[in-house]
Amino acid sequence: MAESAFFRKAVGAATALALAAGMAVLAAGWLTLLRPAGRYFGFRAHAATVQPEQGKHPAANAARIEQSDDRAKLIFELSAPLDATAFVLADPDRVIVDLPQTDFALDPETGKAAYPPHRKAGLIAAFRFGQLAPGKSRIVIELGAPAQVVLAACDKSDSDGHVRFVVELAKTDRRSFEAAVQTARIQLAALAQPKTAQKPEPESAKPVIMIDPGHGGIDHGAMVKGLIEKELVFDFAKAVAAKLDADGRFKVVMTRDGDSFVPLSERVRMARDGNAALFVSIHADTLSSAADVSGATVYTLSDRASDAEAARVAEKENQSDAAAGLDKTEDASDVSGILFDLTRRETRAYSHFFAHTLVNYWRVAGRLNKNPRRSAGFLVLKAPDVPSVLLELGYLSNEKDGLALASAQWRDKASSQVADAIEAFFAARESGATVTKTDPDRVPVGKIPSAGP
Repeated sequence: MAESAFFRKAVGAATALALAAGMAVLAAGWLTLLRPAGRYFGFRAHAATVQPEQGKHPAANAARIEQSDDRAKLIFELSAPLDATAFVLADPDRVIVDLPQTDFALDPETGKAAYPPHRKAGLIAAFRFGQLAPGKSRIVIELGAPAQVVLAACDKSDSDGHVRFVVELAKTDRRSFEAAVQTARIQLAALAQPKTAQKPEPESAKPVIMIDPGHGGIDHGAMVKGLIEKELVFDFAKAVAAKLDADGRFKVVMTRDGDSFVPLSERVRMARDGNAALFVSIHADTLSSAADVSGATVYTLSDRASDAEAARVAEKENQSDAAAGLDKTEDASDVSGILFDLTRRETRAYSHFFAHTLVNYWRVAGRLNKNPRRSAGFLVLKAPDVPSVLLELGYLSNEKDGLALASAQWRDKASSQVADAIEAFFAARESGATVTKTDPDRVPVGKIPSAGP
C-alpha cells in the first residue's frame, strides 16, 4: 500500500480544482488529493447538534459517526469549506486531523465515547476537537483498531446544500499502520519549523507569579455532568490573578489567557524564561469509581510518587500533550540535569514550603483531601529553578465539590486564600521567619528552608 494512504492533504470543495494540478507534481507523493469515496453500508449513527455562533472562522455545528466493523466515517456539518491534513500516530493509536481555526459549536462531550463501555468499540472509539494554536484547530480520533485514512475532505450535500467534512477510515493491519506512523513522523519532522531561542524576560522589580490554568483548547480535561475542567480552572486562575494584581506587590502572568492549548514543556519554558519566582498550576480531578472522595490536594514534584493516588494523578495530568494529539517525539526536551543539584534541592525545598503554606490557608476556604500534600513526577512542575506546585481544587465526580467549583461565591473565597498564601510565602522568604496563618487556630505554616546543601 502506498505511503500516501496514511498522510493526506485534504482540500475543501471551493479549492479542490485549483489545487489538483499543483498537488500532482509533488514528487514524494505523500500529500495526495483525495477523491470522494464510494458507497457505505450498515453504519451506526451518533449525532449531536448545537446552534452555531456567527464568526469569521468556519463553524462546525453538528457531528456524527457512521461505522461498521472495518470501516468508519466521522462527519462534521460545516458553515464553510476548509482544507485539512490527516495522518496517523501511535502510542496511543489515533488519527490526527489538522484544520484552520474552526469554531466548534458542539457539546464538548459529543465525541467522548462512540460506544457505551459495555460494547466493543469500532474503528472510532472516541474523538475530541478544539483549538491547538492561534489560527489552527485539531480533531483527534482515538482508534479501536489500526486504521488507514481513506478520505479527509469537504463535500457539499446534494440534498440540503450544507458543507460536510468527512474523515473516512478503513481497517488495516498492525504492520502497515506502524509503517504509516513512521512515514507521518518523518513528514512532521520535515515540516517542523526550527525552534528559535526565546529571549528571557528581563528581571522584574516585583516577584513574577505564574498562574497556570491546566488543559485548554482541544484538551478539555475532566468532564462530568456539564462541568468542564479547562473552563473551571481558567475561571479560578483568573480570580487568583486578579487578587494578586490588586495587591500590587507582584507581576502576575498566566500561561494561557483564553481557551487555547499550551504544551506541558511550553508551560515549563514560560516559567523559566519569565523568571518566575513561583509557578502554580491549577487543575480539578475526577474519580468515577469513588464519588465519595473529595477535597483539594496540593502536589509537588518528586522522582518517586508519594503514593498510588499521586502516581495516578500525575499519569493523568502528564497525558495533556497526548490528548492534544502531540506525538511523544515532538518534544524531547529535558530540563533535568541542567542545573547543579544544590539549585534543584533548594527549589524543591521552597516548593514544599509553599505547598505546606497553601494547604494551611486552604483550610479556611473549603475541604481538603484526607491526604492533602502529595508528590509525583508531574511534567509541568519540572522547572529546576522555579518553585512549583500543582493544586487540584477538588473532584468533579463528587457532588459537593462540583457544586463548589461551579459557584462564583466559593471561587471568590477560595481564590482569596490562594492569593493570601502566596503573599505569606513571599513575606516569609523576605524575612526568613516562620509564618503562621492568621485564623483562630493559628496553624504554623512552616519555616523557610535554608539555601545550604
